[in-house]
Amino acid sequence: MCFHTIQNKLSKQIEKRFKATISDESLFATSEHNNGFTFPKTPIITNKNLESIEHYNWGLIPSWAKDDQIKAMTLNARIETVADKPSFKDVINQRCLIIATGFYEWQWLDAKGNHKVKYQIGIENDALFSFAGLYSHWTDTRTGEIKNTYTMLTTAANPLMAEIHNHKKRMPIILQQEDEHRWLNNASIQDFAYPYEADLVARKIDNDLAPLLLF
Repeated sequence: MCFHTIQNKLSKQIEKRFKATISDESLFATSEHNNGFTFPKTPIITNKNLESIEHYNWGLIPSWAKDDQIKAMTLNARIETVADKPSFKDVINQRCLIIATGFYEWQWLDAKGNHKVKYQIGIENDALFSFAGLYSHWTDTRTGEIKNTYTMLTTAANPLMAEIHNHKKRMPIILQQEDEHRWLNNASIQDFAYPYEADLVARKIDNDLAPLLLF
């Protein structure tokens, strides 16, 4: 699964790449490590407005939820079952692009994961890309506050990610640029399941920061 992402490009770089405008610059910040379990606000583009870059919280809260505690369980959604899960089935056509430059994953060196190796994964030249996501709007009945949230879709690991994420063999769905509009236009969700993949580059993060590139 994927719970740790990177977005280290400037706002103007993002706007140029995605041909959209950041709606609220005060919310924008670069980050070398977005930890999903802190439910950060990160930049996304929804299929409601392709020309606007919004900031939604990671961790989808379904519209029917009584409180927001479910968000810890909805950071990721398995593409194979997303259409059947109560948390996601009502929003499978509420598509979004989750903007990023990379993510982190840990390779287990023993059966229980007591010893791990950290990898930073992205695409060539540290370029911007997008993860496939779904979004939701939830109203807190106690305060009336509307929270905008999203989840990231995952699929079976490709050969590179199967080597790195060797205990669960999963990976986030990284959209090829030419497929971003297909995703937003609600193309069949199974078109983006395995073996859909993008070419990835992985760097082993160790004490001396020596890079290890895997293709």
